[in-house]
Amino acid sequence: MIVDQADVAAVPTDSGRRPWRPPAPAHGHRPVVRQPAPPTATAGLAGRWPTPPAGSSPRTARRVLPADATSPKAARDFTVATLTEWGLADASDDVVITVSELVTNALRHGLRELPQPVPACPIQLVLLGHPRRLVVAVTDPGGGTPEPVEQEPERFGEGGRGLLVVGAVSGAWGWAPLATGGKAVWAAFNLGSRGLGPLA
Repeated sequence: MIVDQADVAAVPTDSGRRPWRPPAPAHGHRPVVRQPAPPTATAGLAGRWPTPPAGSSPRTARRVLPADATSPKAARDFTVATLTEWGLADASDDVVITVSELVTNALRHGLRELPQPVPACPIQLVLLGHPRRLVVAVTDPGGGTPEPVEQEPERFGEGGRGLLVVGAVSGAWGWAPLATGGKAVWAAFNLGSRGLGPLA
């Protein structure tokens, strides 16, 4: 389903990389730390999927998730187990953060417009492992457009930063409508030299 729709090239977003921070000094003095500019709301690639490398057949792992508060943890656990099995445990931190944010967004926003009661398992998590790229996709039945919201930062607020986080830790992100209704929100991670070995 999702793999077959990956047919349009994706371009990384401007905010797709973490800001550089100087290493801690060995002399014990406190360095002068400049605060990075607050993240800006950068829209994902609307209606686009990342193009898989030519001639590659991705490893695929899929988990169907219920519409309840246990889904983000179940998605994180599934992601860690899958990446460990694929030999990518050292690359899992940013991917796990992204999965958690995307599943939480699907629960908060993707199910909002649905008639109650919500179907038992309306959310899917798909991990696509290409030789040099990992793609995470979360589907939900909602029709809303996923866009980061530029807002005044609330010092201790916990909401409203999900897609800003996804944009900061992934190489690119975007979304695409599904032929069956709803949408898939994805994020891509370059694996670089770590790579993903051939299928066993």
